[in-house]
Amino acid sequence: MGEAKPHAVCIPFPKQGHINPMLKLAKLLYSNGFHITFVNTDYNHRRLLQSCGPASLDGLPSFRFESIPDGLPLSGITDATRDVPSLCESISTTCLPHFKKLIEKLNDAGSSGVPPVSCIVADGVMSFTVDAAAELSLPEVLFWTTSACGFYAYTQYEKIIQMGYAPLKDTSYLTNGYLDSVIEGIPAMEGIRLRDFPSFIRTTNLDDFMLQFMISEAKRAQRASAILLNTFEALESHVLDQLSTFLPPTYGIGPLHLLEHELVNDPMVDQLGLSLWREDPECLDWLDAQAPSSVVYVNFGSVAVMTPDQLTEFGWGLANSNHAFLWIIRPDIVSGDTAVLPPEFLEATKERGLMASWCPQEKVLSHPAVGGFLTHSGWNSTLESICSGVPMICWPFFAEQQTNCWYCCTQWGIGMEIDNNVKRDEVQSLVRTLMVGEKGKAMKKRAMEWRNLARESPKKSSYQNLRKLIDQVLLASEKV
Repeated sequence: MGEAKPHAVCIPFPKQGHINPMLKLAKLLYSNGFHITFVNTDYNHRRLLQSCGPASLDGLPSFRFESIPDGLPLSGITDATRDVPSLCESISTTCLPHFKKLIEKLNDAGSSGVPPVSCIVADGVMSFTVDAAAELSLPEVLFWTTSACGFYAYTQYEKIIQMGYAPLKDTSYLTNGYLDSVIEGIPAMEGIRLRDFPSFIRTTNLDDFMLQFMISEAKRAQRASAILLNTFEALESHVLDQLSTFLPPTYGIGPLHLLEHELVNDPMVDQLGLSLWREDPECLDWLDAQAPSSVVYVNFGSVAVMTPDQLTEFGWGLANSNHAFLWIIRPDIVSGDTAVLPPEFLEATKERGLMASWCPQEKVLSHPAVGGFLTHSGWNSTLESICSGVPMICWPFFAEQQTNCWYCCTQWGIGMEIDNNVKRDEVQSLVRTLMVGEKGKAMKKRAMEWRNLARESPKKSSYQNLRKLIDQVLLASEKV
């Protein structure tokens, strides 16, 4: 290849919580001398142009953006999140030829100074790319943006089925206490209940698409050259050890946002951002005016939806707690409707509450005014909270959020779970416990201990694992 740079094609699953960590990883590879092609879907490409402005996807000479179809209609591009099962099905059946065509185009672009593609870094649930990598004899890294424990739980789905816990006999098993069954015999998950496994296992149909999709994606991980996880060894060493017994080399290279701060020194690269929603910077100014550790930050992520009643119960629980709060309410957070809170709530909280449609979450969680986090337990949110020493109230919505919640509450000592059938009295009680109760203080102390370990990891294991990934996997073929 002479002096040509190695060229990594990075393709995230087209959801905000997957795009963010993949972009951080791409920046780290760029800072280590790689040419980057970052691949969005056509739908998200258009959304990003709307939310971030026309220049947002211009990129840099060695950091370019491309897009491919996801197979779903492009009409009606809004701020709404696409249906996950439909998206997974469409991607798995239609994206491979478009992706291969893109790689051919990139390899034909040599005359314009673009080096040939030398490796593929794909989201763990975009594993159709493994076929392209095999065909082209390229190293393929699968980056699972879940926690290690969440990914590990998916790899155990077949065992759960073999043990007879799933599928459920009928829908009554969702509510009759059966989900509280403790699952025995899974190393590093002693004491875990069926309800704490990723939610796709809760089906009466063995052929349920999402159940079979996740089983298939977890299996295909064995075909990768390496597996990446946005976690750090001190937090999830037992689970990482288990994964390494049956998978290709598995590296914890997180927390990625801390590694990014440590290693990405190019201001032009640093400012590359891909938010599907317009961020509201006003919330940081508002936080500046609040007392230290006085604010409850509330954000249920980019996918979770709730009923109007649940929204109202959360609202009155926050109001009745008498604590200040910053609440991020996406336009599409109420299923099939607009998020509307009663005027009485707005009047009661106008002096101590702020609501916004989206925000720069890393900056919010690291703000000294934030004392607690009411979260859906998505992995990015959980890890960012850990890195800021902020304890959590967990309201998991779907997928491996249930698993993250269980680890936060029972293994790491930094969370309290709230019932899915949310009631204002429980919200009020848990917020008060989180912010001023003895249990909240103990959780805060534990969260600060994890924060210190998280902040050490970029200088230790995570940086070493990044170097191993680059030298032993991504550049291995170039050294032959």
